Amino acid sequence: MRRIGSSPFSFPDFRGATRSLVFVNLAAFFAFLLLGFVSPDLAARITGLFTFDPGLFLHGWIWQPLTYSFIHLGLIGTLFELLSLWFLAGFLEQLHSSSWVNGLYAVSVLGTAAAATAIYAGSSLLGSAMVPFPLFGCFGGIFGLLVAIGTLYGETEFLLFFTIGIKAKYMVAIYGLLSIAMLFGQQRMYAFAQLGGALAGWLYVQMAPRRGVTFLLSERWYGLRNGYYRWKRRRAARKFEVYMRKQGRTVRFDGSGRQLDDDPDDKKRWN
Repeated sequence: MRRIGSSPFSFPDFRGATRSLVFVNLAAFFAFLLLGFVSPDLAARITGLFTFDPGLFLHGWIWQPLTYSFIHLGLIGTLFELLSLWFLAGFLEQLHSSSWVNGLYAVSVLGTAAAATAIYAGSSLLGSAMVPFPLFGCFGGIFGLLVAIGTLYGETEFLLFFTIGIKAKYMVAIYGLLSIAMLFGQQRMYAFAQLGGALAGWLYVQMAPRRGVTFLLSERWYGLRNGYYRWKRRRAARKFEVYMRKQGRTVRFDGSGRQLDDDPDDKKRWN
């Protein structure tokens, strides 16, 4: 059985998507920390602008699902989040591409926001509107990474708190049960959102291409671009056929716009 974290300093390699995600979140944390010292009022306004509030999102603040994960307000909580992000993303990046890890993280973050919006809108439709609980931090993305590890590498053993050996699938189950228990408390929106991030991560694992969404989109883009160029070539070939008929000659092209030779020995053929 593979064991991860056999010593307190046994973290995965710090590279690629892992390094980018940690540095971006760390830079955002220090930027808001510095802004808080310079202008506390401005920092508070920007925090309110970028954290995720389902009510504000439904009223047009559509950027919040993309920004809330970069808002970190507490030193201890931020430290725990970034260490978890390093550990989980680094583990997955040893076995998958950077684009796959980035896609998993992004989908989990967006799934967290979607779940918070769903429970808020649902409670409003039922006549008992829930008080919005602003979401911030990358907890949803982290939970999605954890679920991916539990789904793909459930038998892998981690050292919880660097002392207790526990399989990944059991760790995911514990975190899931804690989130379900929180649904009956005051932070039910937070708990439901976290479960939404976990579900989004699981769906990504089941449905995403092996090389990640970024690779798939790039392949689709190049496919569309090449299809456009082939269409232009066929169109030019048809125009050339018309032109050559007017000149008393007949040329033919195939479906890809390449000229067909009736007589391979004809030295006057058009290439």
